[in-house]
Amino acid sequence: MLDLWYKNAIIYCLDIETYRDGNGDGVGDFVGLTQRLDYLSGLGITCVWLMPFYPSPNKDNGYDVMDYYSVDPRLGSLGDFVEFSRQAEERGIRVIVDLVVNHTSDQHPWFQTALQDKNSKYWDYYLWSKEEPEDIEEDIMFPGLQDTTWTYAPEAEAYYAHRFYDHQADLNITNPAVREEIQKIMGFWLQLGVSGFRIDAASHLIELRQADNLFEKVDDPFIYIDEMRDFLSWRRGDAILLAEANEPVEELHHYFDGGDRMQMLFNFWSNQHFFLALTRGEAAPLIQSFKDLPSVPKIGQWANFIRNHDELTLNHLSDDQQDEIAAAMAPDRDTMWVFDRGIRRRFAPMVDGDPQRLKLTYSLLLTMPGTPVLNYGEELGMGDDLTLDERKPARTPMHWSTAPNGGFSTAPADQLVLPVIAEGDYGYKQINVTTQQQDAESLLNWMERAIRLRKECPAFGWGKWQILEVDQPSIFAHRCEWQGHVVIAVHNLSQADCEATLTLPEDGGRCLIDLFTDQSTEVSQQSSYTMQLAGYGYCWLQACEKTG
Repeated sequence: MLDLWYKNAIIYCLDIETYRDGNGDGVGDFVGLTQRLDYLSGLGITCVWLMPFYPSPNKDNGYDVMDYYSVDPRLGSLGDFVEFSRQAEERGIRVIVDLVVNHTSDQHPWFQTALQDKNSKYWDYYLWSKEEPEDIEEDIMFPGLQDTTWTYAPEAEAYYAHRFYDHQADLNITNPAVREEIQKIMGFWLQLGVSGFRIDAASHLIELRQADNLFEKVDDPFIYIDEMRDFLSWRRGDAILLAEANEPVEELHHYFDGGDRMQMLFNFWSNQHFFLALTRGEAAPLIQSFKDLPSVPKIGQWANFIRNHDELTLNHLSDDQQDEIAAAMAPDRDTMWVFDRGIRRRFAPMVDGDPQRLKLTYSLLLTMPGTPVLNYGEELGMGDDLTLDERKPARTPMHWSTAPNGGFSTAPADQLVLPVIAEGDYGYKQINVTTQQQDAESLLNWMERAIRLRKECPAFGWGKWQILEVDQPSIFAHRCEWQGHVVIAVHNLSQADCEATLTLPEDGGRCLIDLFTDQSTEVSQQSSYTMQLAGYGYCWLQACEKTG
């Protein structure tokens, strides 16, 4: 029987170099991460997603890989990885890793060999054009830092393609040898115990550009994803592919293809509409976003998130809608935005650290149809450092305690991989694990309880869902049913208290139990339920038959 473990998983994304330094050199490492597995287990995490940890020049936070079969020496060794993986498994925590195969670093031996020898097999690992391509200035990903998507290499007397930075040369996915290399990479890490891969830049991986050395012309480039999935299923049946594809909603069904491609897909569509809904205090944008989504096959799943390690892109919203969100959450375009398209802040400062909005938001994340994905530090309400450049403000080291450097490292502060937030309301002396563990009312303790409840309600991840009708525009209410279990989540996106009446299915049970308070309420035969919700309030209900 196929193990769809990801349906009820709690995924936690972290960057090893900023999570915990185990040897005191100022850089996080696998030893430090392994020391914090008990913390992750206690939080309720069931799957850790590791950002790139491969050897790299580190010009793009490790997404410029120069060796796919090893660990960056700054972060440890392959032995350290294996020990981490073993101890994670002992705690029931799976591991998925970033698979960055849209491009390599220009320092990768493949690319360096190609530059020096056009007759090398590695020449066709990349995309080349002898003439300046017509699309050289189209679809720039990093305005201000990147001028073209092709760069002339004098050594090769040709242009090479790079959808991202010029130090990240795009691989030629049409080359069977490249696809074979990708499978070797996947097989290597599967053998070391990983449970799947987050496919970085999935939509660009299958983008077919007009290079001189394409091996074939195909009508449907998704066949290359099919090959990856076939290989994965053959090598390890319960391993997953999680795609990063911030594409128009009408294109998303291609990534599932009835269950034969990606098992999981990040829900960028609803993520962006959530921010619009929270800004307006109206549920309509979020409701419509879920209605817009394509149906998901039985083995498919949405990966829901609030913030990730990149900027918050709002590309599926209109300019006016983006301006609404900016005015409320990131008003300073000069310091709070990057690449003229996204917000480079962590979530907590976007809502002024308001505990009610934080709990509302993560309650919604944990109950939305799909699987929740947390970014490290979200469980604490960590802030950002807007003095850092590009995407770094939201990537600062984890706060563990009030000790120097927030307990991240014993190295001198000037030797840290990135500065720890030391001052202000979000400084490590105010926001850290140890302090919050000792505070019963902290966000961390609330998050632990909410995650525990979520894991006890698999219907949220597995169930057939429907949006419930409600008489208040600020309320997002939905119902999930799975194997006779029915759960309902109700969220008030407005700061105003309200009385809301939900319309319930007639066969949905006559008793509702509040999962946070254990209080039960009988439902009238009219199949409606009226409840009071505080501003930014939320409620999780379990439906059952009337007792007594």
